[in-house]
Amino acid sequence: MTVYNFNLGIGWASSGVEYAQAYRARLLRNIKQSAKFVFTDLILNENIEHMTKNIGFTDNEIIWLYQYFTDVKISPTTYTLKQLEKSINFKKRKGTIEHEGAKIVRYHFEKENKFVTAFLKEPSSNIVERVEHVSHDFLIRKDYFTYTKLLSEYYTPRDNRAYLYQRRFFNEDGSIAYEQIVDGTNEFYRMKDRILYSKIELINYFLEKLALTSKDVLLLDRATSMGQSVFRNRGAARLGVVVHAEHFSENASDDKNILWNNYYEYQFDYARYVDFFITATDVQNKLMKEHFKKYCTYVPDVVTIPVGSLDKLRYPEKKRKPRTLITASRLASEKHIDWLILAVVKAHKSIPQLVLDIYGSGGEHDKLLALINYNKAGSYIHLKGHMDLTEVYKNYEAYITASTSEGFGLTLLEAVGSGLPLIGLNVRYGNQTFIENGQNGFLIQYRGNPSLAEITDEISAKILKLFKSDNLHSFSKSSYLIGKKYLEHEVEQKWERLLEG
Repeated sequence: MTVYNFNLGIGWASSGVEYAQAYRARLLRNIKQSAKFVFTDLILNENIEHMTKNIGFTDNEIIWLYQYFTDVKISPTTYTLKQLEKSINFKKRKGTIEHEGAKIVRYHFEKENKFVTAFLKEPSSNIVERVEHVSHDFLIRKDYFTYTKLLSEYYTPRDNRAYLYQRRFFNEDGSIAYEQIVDGTNEFYRMKDRILYSKIELINYFLEKLALTSKDVLLLDRATSMGQSVFRNRGAARLGVVVHAEHFSENASDDKNILWNNYYEYQFDYARYVDFFITATDVQNKLMKEHFKKYCTYVPDVVTIPVGSLDKLRYPEKKRKPRTLITASRLASEKHIDWLILAVVKAHKSIPQLVLDIYGSGGEHDKLLALINYNKAGSYIHLKGHMDLTEVYKNYEAYITASTSEGFGLTLLEAVGSGLPLIGLNVRYGNQTFIENGQNGFLIQYRGNPSLAEITDEISAKILKLFKSDNLHSFSKSSYLIGKKYLEHEVEQKWERLLEG
């Protein structure tokens, strides 16, 4: 059995989908389950291996659609300037070398009116990622490298610009594996055994080459532009759809009609042909089934498998810092860190020892710092930056969040795994999963668009209630009990049961 996980692209600033996939890869490794992660976007800005390895994938787990039809393996870039110079006959052509900055080396061939520009992986390194060939001031070719030349793009001048008309993908020995012919938005692929007239046909061809059997499982993490291909070419394999976000638009739905999230609409419309859907929380699982029962004629199988787990529960080696709150997130407007700052400023008047440490980075940093300074709160509210918090949560007395939407909430999971009571808004899905109101913290009723005074008063009141009660110890015990359900072996067993069918 192989589990094929389908996605579009990946970058250095990956989304929650890619992190969920990388986490899944680790769990499947743990249970000795063969898995491949398929990326279908054309990624040319950098070797895909660098980005997949950065997030935690191993090279043998990755399938890049465009590289699949070659014998070049997924691997880091190791092609050197010396190899490049040999390939362009630099010594025989008696060119000259020019260094333009730390990451660019240019080879000039004045007699031929040509030059070759090499773009390096790192400043002042000798590893080449991309090369551009210019003749008589016109770009004519780009070459892309890993440990060998992977592909070339060919250009012709048109309307005073370089016009791409062809890509060639190579095998290790330099032979042509296949070609992509490009004419504006139109493209076709010349394979060894057939011609493919669109990217959709390329994906269909790829699925055919996988030779899927009833023992295989396909997981759709993203389906844009390929959902229909996967549905139609799955063969006897089981098909699962992973729901990573809110599955519907609440404001655009009523008692008779529901507006599905457009990223899942196709999968939901053809839910009869899906063996199972996966949600990260029981709360969303239950709501999805209710929606299918109410608005559709078919209720699919929906299973809950968390997108995170705990390797162990973490206990403080010394007494937790008293009256301390921690929060961790991107510093983005939707996280409403400003609400937390103002609420803590209010609560601090009654609890002078109160401290809030804010971990994370993002575009709101300067705005939040200005708010802290304006309220003269710099001595007890701190922006701590981004760091690994694995062993940090356990030093605090409680976790607090003002986010109005958490699909799962990895920071919430990590907080309960360190025994922290939690305070958060009563919103789907993460808060309702990890905060049991009155048992391990408090859920604050959220009605949408509250006034700043109203919402910060309510958060402040819950902070006071938490620290002025005698429940901190029992709340902590309850959080540990919740965290216990998310230990790694528990989640691994969920995957084993699902894949066993």
